[in-house]
Amino acid sequence: MKVFIVAIFALIAVVAAQDKYTTKYDGVDVDEILKSDRLFNNYYKCLMDQGRCTPDGNELKRVLPDALKTDCTKCSEKQKAATEKVINYLIDKRPKQWATLQEKYDPDNVYVNRYRNDAAKAGIKL
Repeated sequence: MKVFIVAIFALIAVVAAQDKYTTKYDGVDVDEILKSDRLFNNYYKCLMDQGRCTPDGNELKRVLPDALKTDCTKCSEKQKAATEKVINYLIDKRPKQWATLQEKYDPDNVYVNRYRNDAAKAGIKL
């Protein structure tokens, strides 16, 4: 009986862990990517299916649709902070790429409209 209970708790722990995105790539230096045209363009092309993806780029492309749908509820705090930083950067410094990404991942403005008030509170101008 005790083994069964331990097995149930282990299963619950595995399921709970699956409710979050991997933190394996949380050490990626977002600032370095945003400072480098080469790095930024590689990630951008990955997201737009126009170039090769790094493992972390593939992970980003895989979880991005779900993160948009769920308001990043599966994101770690570091992932949420990085997301806000990248969105601010795209809107302020790379509006054409922002528009293209938005067209691909939010063609009907569902997420922009949903998050408009939250973005304004965070100082993000959508």
